[in-house]
Amino acid sequence: MARIFDRAQDFRIDNFQVLSGHPSAKANPLEKLEAQVAVGAIHDSAERCDAPKCHPDTRVAVQDDLYSWILDGDGELDQPKKIKWVTGPAGTGKTAVMGSLSERCESDGVLAATFFFASWSASIGRRRKTALVTTLAHQLARYHPDLREEISKAIDANSDIFNKRLHTQMEVLVLGPLQEIAHHPDRPSLRGAIIIDGLDECEAEQYHDTTATGSKSKSSPPRTDDQDQLEILQVLQKASLDPTFPFRIIIASRPERVFRDFFDPEDSPTPFAQKLDLHEDYNADTDITLFLEAQFNRLRRRYGLPSSWPPPEAIQTLVKNASGQFIYAATVVRFLDKGHRESPKALLEAILEVKAARKTTSNPLEQLDALYSHILESSPDPPLSIRWILTIDWCATRAMLPIPLQFVASNANMLLQTDSESNEAEYLLGNLHSLVQIPSPSDQRTTRYDFYHKSLIDFLEDDGRCGKLYIKWSDVKLFLCDRFTRACATRI
Repeated sequence: MARIFDRAQDFRIDNFQVLSGHPSAKANPLEKLEAQVAVGAIHDSAERCDAPKCHPDTRVAVQDDLYSWILDGDGELDQPKKIKWVTGPAGTGKTAVMGSLSERCESDGVLAATFFFASWSASIGRRRKTALVTTLAHQLARYHPDLREEISKAIDANSDIFNKRLHTQMEVLVLGPLQEIAHHPDRPSLRGAIIIDGLDECEAEQYHDTTATGSKSKSSPPRTDDQDQLEILQVLQKASLDPTFPFRIIIASRPERVFRDFFDPEDSPTPFAQKLDLHEDYNADTDITLFLEAQFNRLRRRYGLPSSWPPPEAIQTLVKNASGQFIYAATVVRFLDKGHRESPKALLEAILEVKAARKTTSNPLEQLDALYSHILESSPDPPLSIRWILTIDWCATRAMLPIPLQFVASNANMLLQTDSESNEAEYLLGNLHSLVQIPSPSDQRTTRYDFYHKSLIDFLEDDGRCGKLYIKWSDVKLFLCDRFTRACATRI
């Protein structure tokens, strides 16, 4: 037991040093900046190798509209809007659109910087605000040699800049260098897009004030996610209003209140940013149809199914059930293709028979919820499976229990064992491959369990959506502590 916690402590120290970036005294300014970067948040990082992208020939109209806006703006010459808010409910494909747009902009030389937040990521840098400005500045320095020199000078002149608030970091690391090169007689013509996805998934950074005696003060309440998200929005807004700021900023998020109030305030008749709603402004049915047809062609080839499968009315039903949510279509395809003993034909018939619990038009996620329930109930023990899904998510992304994150991430399969002779992981999760990324037995020491979409966790955390499948967090905590204790006992 002691050895396990010692190893975990070493892990936390190592990661703290990497995240907080303590460069050596000999490091040059740009090396110091690189030590503060959330590498996994950049669009082409290794961490995003399996990130969703738009299927070929889908989401063409929305990508073209965004790309055109990046190049030509909105036609307002006096006060052009430099920020566009891309929104829509879970599953509308925001991250896929942002990922594909980032690659297109990079290919055409009009990408300034990207940052993809992810609440599920094991990297603290992708879950919090701390590394946002430094990651953007690092990319600006990489893409623009003129900015690189000025950013380097700014870091040299402000050695404590990485300990400053976001507003100050933006002023020193981005706006200051832009203002400097604006005075150059041969100043370069800069343009391009800064793309920030999943800002609604940014978690609050907590600070602890201390009293004169060194004890923590209880006078300041903990910061909320909304506060840090609003701070980021205000920093980006201020940057966009600077006359030397040449870039266009695209922010993608769900339509949470903090974003609605910021982008469409009741007391402002002229919003400072444009809004694009993927659910309301674009009819995704055609794109979802193209996606399903392409995937069914692949399934037919793989399983030797006749060209008459599936019948056209089946695809029409699936498109209707999707209600504009790409996540529904993607989950259906994975369900048909992920290691079930039944044939895809039988599985499709089962999906088409699934009915939503309620018949209203106000909730576009009804059919997705019904599909999630159907898949989870195919587990031999749904409550236990859900406990493990929530346990893996909680330990890998929130680390709110005094149990080493490294231990859980690399030993999830061991925790899932009730005894040395059984494989509880495969028993419980074997039918859930369409929802959970399960490593092969040979990779379970190095590869972590993961989920295809945060929408699954949203579903399980909402008792109004998942109904009888709902598990209280208090039960999950007790369950994990019991399993952790049992696992440690087997190692002593």
